[in-house]
Amino acid sequence: MSTALTGAPPVPPPAAAGHPGPDPLLHPDPAVAAEQAAVEALLRCWTRETGARPGPDGRLRIAVLGGAARLSAAVRYWSPGGWHRFGPAVLAVGDAASGGAVDGFGAPVDAVTAAALLAAAAAERPDPGQVADLAARVADSVVRTAEILAHHRTATPAGGPERSHFLAAEQALLLGHPLHPTPKSRDGLGPAQSAAYSPELHGAFQLHWYAVDRALLAAGSALAETADRLTADLLDGALTLPPGTAALPLHPWQARELAHRPAVAALLADGLLRDLGPAGEPWHPTSSVRTVYRPGTPWMLKLSLGLRITNSRRENLRKELHRGLEMHRLLESGLAAEWRAAHPGFDIVRDPAWIGVDHPALGDPGGLDTVLRAQPFAPADRVLCVAGLVAEQPRGAGDTVPSRLGDTVRALAARTGRPLRTVAAEWFLRYLDAVVLPVLWLDGRGGIALEAHQQNSLVLLDRDGWPSGGRYRDNQGYYYRQSAADRLTARLPGLGADSDTFLPDQVIDHHFAYYLGINHVLGLIGALGSQGLADEDVLLAGLRRFLAGPRAAATGSALPALLLDAPTLPCKANLLTRINGLDELVGPVATQSVYVDIPNPVAGAR
Repeated sequence: MSTALTGAPPVPPPAAAGHPGPDPLLHPDPAVAAEQAAVEALLRCWTRETGARPGPDGRLRIAVLGGAARLSAAVRYWSPGGWHRFGPAVLAVGDAASGGAVDGFGAPVDAVTAAALLAAAAAERPDPGQVADLAARVADSVVRTAEILAHHRTATPAGGPERSHFLAAEQALLLGHPLHPTPKSRDGLGPAQSAAYSPELHGAFQLHWYAVDRALLAAGSALAETADRLTADLLDGALTLPPGTAALPLHPWQARELAHRPAVAALLADGLLRDLGPAGEPWHPTSSVRTVYRPGTPWMLKLSLGLRITNSRRENLRKELHRGLEMHRLLESGLAAEWRAAHPGFDIVRDPAWIGVDHPALGDPGGLDTVLRAQPFAPADRVLCVAGLVAEQPRGAGDTVPSRLGDTVRALAARTGRPLRTVAAEWFLRYLDAVVLPVLWLDGRGGIALEAHQQNSLVLLDRDGWPSGGRYRDNQGYYYRQSAADRLTARLPGLGADSDTFLPDQVIDHHFAYYLGINHVLGLIGALGSQGLADEDVLLAGLRRFLAGPRAAATGSALPALLLDAPTLPCKANLLTRINGLDELVGPVATQSVYVDIPNPVAGAR
């Protein structure tokens, strides 16, 4: 779905020099800092999705209430990559031309009020229900963010093997997606559940287990071992399975929810499902909330979870389960060996098995399907979720907001005795080679584009902190190019029959440009710039040289040329998607989200 809004006139933005004054994200009261983070995310969404720009004085102004008032905020930092920083927002009533509004003065605006005003301003005929839903979910996100910040300002994470580099990065998204209106919304979780199930609160919990009558068992495995054998091994003797059943691990929230669904309740009453309750050692939620990790096991589990997290209810779809098996088989058919020959530091985290329940009354998703994801990382491996690496960590002390990325680059600068910005630029260029180039190769040479946004992408760092490789994860996010159908099906006959993964090239180009180009690479540039680590114009120029170079051209991907030359790029509009009430896991890929065209900062970089 593509659309556009009429925004403020294209006034040139102010220079990207920092705005003076204390950073409001570091306010000692976590509730105040959480409100500020939410307002900034809303304003970033608005500027991206409407084309609004600050005035020459460095102040963003948005007409609201039909033009009867203006929402405004000072710009602390303007980011070519989109990671803008703003001061507190105020609402002034009246039109400035008539003297009724004075810039910088007015009533302070909280995030819920800002969300309602922006939602109403975004549509000619706003739907009151959608405006109310957005406001409610913003409120939920703010409360959870305040809880997270308070926890991180007072708690000391437990040590030991569970504090691997991998898990630490998964728990580091304190503010969530910087360009989403409700990044921490998880409606349906009470306080005690939030503490147990939230990665940012260092949650941990036992899995809830069902015994599934084998007459209803649904499973798939691309391995020598069957999925039910693998899940039985994960029980590790904590429970005894009744004869003729298989072990199905569930998220405990999901197990309680399922018991109230008529179809599942009937299966439980008939004894075809048996509720065995919680058992085993605790598992740790990762950044997606529903994928869980336990040190010392060869598997992570991607659990079905009916909570609305950001825009979607996170229950596994059957086509996604088949997609995970297909990708494992496709890679093992010889494609992975060719890929590793060109890029030995990159791979896909495999989803080679799944287990669930088949019954006509359940539908799809049925809420009872679980993915077994390979867990290839040792605690000492420096492998980090990119979103966690770049995430701001406003713990309330110091003059700047830290991040794991900032800590890494500053440590490299101190170790090498070189200027911080020089080291940051080199780190970025090495990252392009280690993480971005292999994804371009798989697209151009393999015919498979990855939905490689920052949360789906992992970076491997060497012992000094330089990027040395990467991984991709997510069985939802594979796109097979129709133009590559013959060569892909020659590798694996029947490919796509069950997974619904082949898409027209123009649809893939559209989405690939956003996920890898905007969310991932421009998001990384924005993080480096907004955190004072690098000059974004220098990074954009470096990105141009990379895209125009022989190694990017040799991948055969069309994305480098698009990023180099297109005046605009298709960009997912998270605020408009939320206002329109879309669930991004429902319906055709081409229409799951609202997209807008935004100016391409790479095309103008020199």
